Amino acid sequence: MATNGKIVAAVDIGTTKIVSLVGRLNEQDKLEVLGISQTPSKGVKRGVVLNIEETVNAIQTTSSEAIEQSEIKFNEVFVGIAGQHIKSVRNRGYINRDAYDDEITRADLQHLIDDMYKIPVDVGEEIIHVLPQSYIVDNETGVKNPVGMFGKRLEANFHIVIGQISSARNIEKCINRVGLDVKQLVLEPLASSASVLTDDEMEAGVALVDIGGGTTDVAVYYDDVIRHTAVIPFGGNVITRDIKEGCAILQRQAESLKIQFGSALGDLAQEDKVVTIPGISGRDPKEISFRSLAYIIQSRMEEIIDAVSYEIENSGYMEKLSAGIVLTGGGSMLKHLNQLVKFKTGMDVRIGFPGEKMAADSSDEINQPMFSTSVGLLLKGLDYYEEKQEEMVISEQKEAENQEFADYTKETKKVKKGVKKGKILESLKNTLSDIFDETDVKM
Repeated sequence: MATNGKIVAAVDIGTTKIVSLVGRLNEQDKLEVLGISQTPSKGVKRGVVLNIEETVNAIQTTSSEAIEQSEIKFNEVFVGIAGQHIKSVRNRGYINRDAYDDEITRADLQHLIDDMYKIPVDVGEEIIHVLPQSYIVDNETGVKNPVGMFGKRLEANFHIVIGQISSARNIEKCINRVGLDVKQLVLEPLASSASVLTDDEMEAGVALVDIGGGTTDVAVYYDDVIRHTAVIPFGGNVITRDIKEGCAILQRQAESLKIQFGSALGDLAQEDKVVTIPGISGRDPKEISFRSLAYIIQSRMEEIIDAVSYEIENSGYMEKLSAGIVLTGGGSMLKHLNQLVKFKTGMDVRIGFPGEKMAADSSDEINQPMFSTSVGLLLKGLDYYEEKQEEMVISEQKEAENQEFADYTKETKKVKKGVKKGKILESLKNTLSDIFDETDVKM
């Protein structure tokens, strides 16, 4: 049995952390997170699952905790997908309709989308998303929603996201191994966009940049339409690795340094301040100046920004993004990063938090850039159910239904057994009666 259709569950499989969460839409149409759990990710590198066993264990841990917190036993989830294998292409499709006097329906739009899933892709690849950009009805261009219009020829421009089959199957395998089903794979930059971008920004033109641990995701919007998506195969972890090698310290020490004392602008860091790092296995401690640390971070971060700028230019909308860039993800919390991005790109920059789409009483712990993708997956899930007019199935209710059916079957069998037994006794009684009647006649 389904719920009221406003509950959704998601699993965000990231390079640094795996997050499971459950949410629902409240009366004010805001997202309310009912349960959230995260654990370090060890089996994922640059957005791709490389160790099935470790990833499965992490998903099992977080999903169990999310179920316990929310008291909702879900069995289908929305999952994010990223990685350097992701690429996007543009394509156009059309259909010729039978008659002018029939309105264009949603079925016609779905027909166009289904056709796009049939376009040829390279061996080992599959289409993950087909995103309509604009429609053309009988040479009338720039139509955003043609449903209800009259026309014989319907065309559409599509943004198509393609990924490796093996990567998608590995994600699905990990989810299935913990007894869950993947309802839909969602491209992570699209999920992040759903949680942090405003309608005004998407209309004016904006580039979302989600700096994660293993990847940096880019999504470009203009005139309310997705124009470009890309996944850059490096993120915050390469900065940590540079600090580790540059300062000759441990990985965990480098990560802690980056978070607590790191800055993306070397010139703004305090030269006279140093941080002392304990030596390895009793060796002498090391002193690292704030400015040296900042220059290490800045050099690597400039490489990431250059890659982002290339993708924005590649979209063809560099000059049209009036709302500039929105930074999100765990890497966006680096001190002075927005100033560095603004200096390098010349565009307006803000940090994106997922709280705008969430209920007012949401925990501050969840309203952080590092959870933008996770919250976005819930929002994408709610959109999916609304579009398909489906509802999330809750395992406990399903089990209750099965139990009711089992009880019903058991009772039915008892009744049938009783009826059958009654019929046998009745038959035996009639037979004995006939025998005695015959005996009396003979005597």
